[in-house]
Amino acid sequence: MRFYEKYKSDYKALLYLGIPIIIGQLGIIVMGFADTLMISWHSKNELAAVGFVNNVFNLPIIFGTGFSYGLTPIVGRLFGMKRFSQVGQSLKGSLLSNLMLGAILTLIMYIVYLNVEHLGQPQNLMYLIKPYFLILICSIPFVVLFNAFKQFSDGITDTRLPMWLLVGGNAMNIVGNYALIYGKFGFPELGLVGAGMSTLFSRILIVIVFACIFFFSTRYTQYREGFMRLPLTKTLVGQINKMGWPVGVQMGLESASFSLSAIMVGWLGSEALASHQIVITVSTATFMIYTGMGAAVAIRVSNFKSNNNLKSIRKTSTAGFHLILVLAVILSTVVFSLKSHFAGWFGQADNPEIGAMILMLMLPMILYQFGDALQINYANSLRGIGDVKPMMYIAIFSYFLVSLPLGYALGFVFDWGIVGIWMALPVGLTSAGILLWLRFRQKTR
Repeated sequence: MRFYEKYKSDYKALLYLGIPIIIGQLGIIVMGFADTLMISWHSKNELAAVGFVNNVFNLPIIFGTGFSYGLTPIVGRLFGMKRFSQVGQSLKGSLLSNLMLGAILTLIMYIVYLNVEHLGQPQNLMYLIKPYFLILICSIPFVVLFNAFKQFSDGITDTRLPMWLLVGGNAMNIVGNYALIYGKFGFPELGLVGAGMSTLFSRILIVIVFACIFFFSTRYTQYREGFMRLPLTKTLVGQINKMGWPVGVQMGLESASFSLSAIMVGWLGSEALASHQIVITVSTATFMIYTGMGAAVAIRVSNFKSNNNLKSIRKTSTAGFHLILVLAVILSTVVFSLKSHFAGWFGQADNPEIGAMILMLMLPMILYQFGDALQINYANSLRGIGDVKPMMYIAIFSYFLVSLPLGYALGFVFDWGIVGIWMALPVGLTSAGILLWLRFRQKTR
């Protein structure tokens, strides 16, 4: 009881900030989840194709999300000092920086698109992969612009607006999927291309709505004045990029370990790829819940950083880890209890090979929840205090020097197949979590 009383106020504050962010974070991934779930009832080949493409696109999307996170500690500190005009100025710098990043990511993904046939995926899926891939490329600029608006809103502790926009965007995406995948309401039956078009339209619309609310709502007047009046400076843009790139690289490398693992899984055939996509879709939902609470930790830590309150910074970070760990236990229990239903939910109840692979992947998926919780909490704690550069080196070591080589060795050298590839993931995530925790302890002594 005394332990609970010690952290009670921190739990309440983090939950108040974190629950809307969690709902919003789930909204980001639900677009891909809706595409996967609804397309799985259309055909098995389309499920395998959407699995490959969504896993590849997780890398630029999560990298872009991580880059936008660089704005949160800047806005959080300015908000804590009540410098509202400078908050608006920072948003302007973030929009420019994110748009430039979006152009870079779009170019990179177009180069990947031109070489997608050389990534070792089943050739019978190429006619499905390529058009869907191309449509998602077009959505990248809108994803990064929304990220900039969202991090501004989260940084001023207004976490509910992005939540409602993402909920509305996902509702539109689901309706659009139903109409365009299956050919309802007078629309042609477009299958996977229809899913991509619906996602693109939803991402465009929520950016437009967010921009209209910012520029015309009286709620944002004091921030809008700074946005319009204060000029962009090289120092501001440099600060945003200095904070954003290391976080983007850290999150991007983590995502890359999963995306490259998906490519290795694709070498095992379309059934393995479809099984991987089903389990990774479920796992990504848990990941986004943890990152939502982690974002709340970063906001609170950045507010305390404005007056260098180390005691409150450490206390908030510890409370955040408690909450994320409780979420991990609850979600792991739910996922394990529902494991036998996943194949049926994704339209693969009549495919025993996919069902068996899903059951085999449950153990490594549940094993890496602890490491995921640990690394998310302390990565966000370091982000809140602005100590982001070491996160890149930790990610390189944990994901590229540990996880991926181990996954290849277990999967192909030791011939464990898809289970071997997945068993490397908890090792990489836990390694990252321990190193991030040690760094945070060092910086907050």
